Amino acid sequence: MSHRSLTVFALSAAALLAGCTTNAPWGSSNGTTSSTGAPVGGICSGPPAQVVVGQNSTAKVVEDARVRSGAQMARVLRPDQIVTKEFDATRLNLQVDANGRIVAARCG
Repeated sequence: MSHRSLTVFALSAAALLAGCTTNAPWGSSNGTTSSTGAPVGGICSGPPAQVVVGQNSTAKVVEDARVRSGAQMARVLRPDQIVTKEFDATRLNLQVDANGRIVAARCG
């Protein structure tokens, strides 16, 4: 590949990436709300959801974790449950123990 081709490629890649950036706060939603008034969400940010670790996985706690993370959706992963392994940047995964207590909160 020539020097000019590399330069054009680099500039094109930079322009594409610039279009993906946002000025929204880290972990924020896209500003829309659900029928319950909770933010619909967007890209998941795990650290804000860590506050639910140790709590029971009630619907209210799971929704609180989803909203805090900025994710569009949340799923509860139980011990020995079969789950899909594909990464989804808009999903919060809450891993629970046999008693339903949240032991980990991760995006994906």
